[in-house]
Amino acid sequence: MTEKQPGVAAAIIVHGGRVLMVRRRVREGSLSWQFPAGKVEPGETCEEAAVRETREETGLAVAAVERLGERVHPETGRQMSYIACEVRSGTARIAAPDEVADLAWLAHGAVSRYVPFGLFGPVRVYLDAALSR
Repeated sequence: MTEKQPGVAAAIIVHGGRVLMVRRRVREGSLSWQFPAGKVEPGETCEEAAVRETREETGLAVAAVERLGERVHPETGRQMSYIACEVRSGTARIAAPDEVADLAWLAHGAVSRYVPFGLFGPVRVYLDAALSR
């Protein structure tokens, strides 16, 4: 990660057999729907950023459970960290209407319609296991 381009942490939140996705007001490349995510701030871990961004964007209180993996995103060129999180409290809502246009809890079979270019391998493996329980 560089000073100019901070990393981005994405929260992978499975609850009640569904995964939470948000639709951004401003698309990033071809991305429209994505996991709650945002820049890692100075002095913050990726896990802390995923938890904070989830609260800011959706109002949900979550806890980081596991770092699933990292990569340079093929669409945005940003350094991404993917963090599995579990819901602690709250109900998902659009908490940052300037950033988030919509949100949805998706069943396993619906994810590919929202993310047509495919998921990062470790995230796909995690969701395959978590959403088929």
